[in-house]
Amino acid sequence: MDLSPVINQFIKNFLYLIPLLILVAIFKSSWFKGILGEFVVNISTKWLLDKNEYHLIKNVTLPTEEGTTQIDHIIISIYGIFVVETKNMKGWIFGNASQRFWIQKIYKHSNKFQNPLHQNYKHVKTSEQLLELKDNQVYSLVVFVGNSTFKTEMPENVTSGFGYIRYIKSKKRPVFSQQEVAEIITKIEQGRLSQSFETYRAHIKHVKTIQSQKKNIVTCPKYGSAMKLR
Repeated sequence: MDLSPVINQFIKNFLYLIPLLILVAIFKSSWFKGILGEFVVNISTKWLLDKNEYHLIKNVTLPTEEGTTQIDHIIISIYGIFVVETKNMKGWIFGNASQRFWIQKIYKHSNKFQNPLHQNYKHVKTSEQLLELKDNQVYSLVVFVGNSTFKTEMPENVTSGFGYIRYIKSKKRPVFSQQEVAEIITKIEQGRLSQSFETYRAHIKHVKTIQSQKKNIVTCPKYGSAMKLR
């Protein structure tokens, strides 16, 4: 029995499936979820905040002493600078401001992830240093998008959906003049690294180095302090 027609048809159908499988893998990837989350914040910022008062700069990579740090969004206004960390996650979210790790729970599966406020702390401090600003002029803001629900009480600067718009608009005391806002925007544009593949690759390499170093850190059971494995 000649099975060639059957095999050929199978190969043809399989080749049709390859692009679909690639798309499914991309849509499920953390990279795509991050891009989608940033896109949601970009669009809602442009729609819901007055562009004459609030100026959005997205995907800002800044140099640091150790390497680089990448900021999802910086929103500049006379009421302050908002450094935004975006999280596209689903499930129940547990955490508080002081915990090192938060918990994402989807049904019976739990996953630890870094406290995004701690993650955003470096972004804020790098921005303050670059712009020579005081800490009461720069706000750390974490935005969860996607189908997630907070199951513990969160600080006011950790929001979901469009809640971050409400947080931004709650700051009504001017801390900059319009001229200072213009100067800040110029400093950011001049201080950021170019948006290129080389910049992205260097940042990813720096992140992987940090992650590798963290894996070599354990907590001493006797004193509760961190020790580096050798």
